[in-house]
Amino acid sequence: MRIAFFVNSIESETPGYTTTALALAAFQRSHSVVYVEPGDFILRPDDGLAVSVAVLPDASYKTPDRLHAALKDAAKQKKTFAISDIDIVFLRNDPSLDATDRPWAANAGVMFGRLAAERGVIVVNDPDGLGQAQSKLYLQSFPEAVRPATLISRNITEIRAFIDKHSKGCIVKPLQGSGGKNVFHIAKPTDSNLNQIFEAASGAGYLIAQVYIPEAKAGDVRLFLMNGLPLARDGNYAAFRRVPAKGDVRSNIHAAGTARKVKVTGTMLGIAEMVRPKLINDGMFLVGLDIVGDKLLEINVFTPGGLTRLAVMYKTDFATSVIIALEEKRTLRQAYGTAMTNSRLATL
Repeated sequence: MRIAFFVNSIESETPGYTTTALALAAFQRSHSVVYVEPGDFILRPDDGLAVSVAVLPDASYKTPDRLHAALKDAAKQKKTFAISDIDIVFLRNDPSLDATDRPWAANAGVMFGRLAAERGVIVVNDPDGLGQAQSKLYLQSFPEAVRPATLISRNITEIRAFIDKHSKGCIVKPLQGSGGKNVFHIAKPTDSNLNQIFEAASGAGYLIAQVYIPEAKAGDVRLFLMNGLPLARDGNYAAFRRVPAKGDVRSNIHAAGTARKVKVTGTMLGIAEMVRPKLINDGMFLVGLDIVGDKLLEINVFTPGGLTRLAVMYKTDFATSVIIALEEKRTLRQAYGTAMTNSRLATL
């Protein structure tokens, strides 16, 4: 089958990205792999949908570095395919990275992903589900039992009052964004730099004020779910602890956090079970849960990363499990055609 990976830009891809690991696993299972960027879709006057893609040449890519080098060369001479020539579109872009400089690109995956799904292409995660999840507000649609107390507002008075009610302090961060940018820990409402924090964090719009969970000092746990269930292979869960750098509240790897092995607990599995029904309903094929203590801080549905690190940590090829799951979806699509909706197929 032919798998298209939709990314923010080929130029920004790296050998260590999860998308690279998935592409390599697909090649090793004899599939064709192409990459798509936000400006590559073409909707023609006859309503035909086409896409300009970077085609990875057929080769024996034994390492992510070799595949990445081939991708850079392929991007120099793209080829155009009818969307019907693509079996699966895997949406792997982060809209927040394009929101400021290329706002037109931020929603391209969701918009054209919908058109592709309407034409019978399997699109994961489901674009309609992703349309609901384009900010951290998505977390608020999950059961209250798994969420920390949260206020979303641009009203500084409201935020100060919320902080004042929580003696353990609060985390303040933008509603939009990713990678740990403008995430602050406020110990008490009398902090001398509170106004500066509000100014920095609110530049992107609404703010989230979230009660601080003391267990966050040890970092959070990224747990992958696939088809609504914890991703596991060879007796290992696809999970790791993200430990913040000294003096930093953020555990994001892009913010100098480090990744370590973690034992998945019953509490973590309980959270996964609690959020499973909605993730399945929304067609969320592959997601990353960020867990601290007994609470869920974020759900990464666009670009959950870490499979490359996990492969090294546990000597387990989780990426191949993801590709096998896509193969099974392709078999179901061939059997049922479009009688089965994309959102349902995405999590079967």
